[in-house]
Amino acid sequence: MLDRLKESLLNAPVIKRGDYYYFIHPITDGVPELRSDLIREVSAYILKIANMDVDKIVTIEAMGIHIGTALSLLTDIPLVIIRKRKYELPGEIVVNQSTGYSKDKLYMNGVFKGDKVMIVDDVISTGGTIQATIKAIETAGAEIKDIVAVISRGEGEQKIKERGHLLKVLIRVDVSEGNVILR
Repeated sequence: MLDRLKESLLNAPVIKRGDYYYFIHPITDGVPELRSDLIREVSAYILKIANMDVDKIVTIEAMGIHIGTALSLLTDIPLVIIRKRKYELPGEIVVNQSTGYSKDKLYMNGVFKGDKVMIVDDVISTGGTIQATIKAIETAGAEIKDIVAVISRGEGEQKIKERGHLLKVLIRVDVSEGNVILR
């Protein structure tokens, strides 16, 4: 199960940025190439574990888009992409994102009071982006039915659980000098 994902993670290059070991992977970075068989495997698995009784799938620009798009195509559930650009549409909600390596403003449009949503993202590490997304969805008055991350590394998963939300993860990893370690 998830053999392509596991193999691709074990073969992922690791680079060091400051004190942080960063793995480079098609799901999380879009390089070296994002293969359709990998997206298909990941999407099929998400469909097995996720609550798809939702009105909308919500993802975050940029690397959640390919997974969210695949899920939307397979289910005919509309996709909402939280964007890095402000559009100033009525009801736009600012998402104040803070991760271990950046602080940004993101913008959510298309989620409204009463919507049932599933959040899907490529990777959770610090939990900053997912926490900001949860807050924005709650501000909109929508109901979060499920949260799914393809890959988990670091303390972010625990932070989401402490906040009272269940996070479903396809695979957990640690990253050290030169290696991705599957947990």
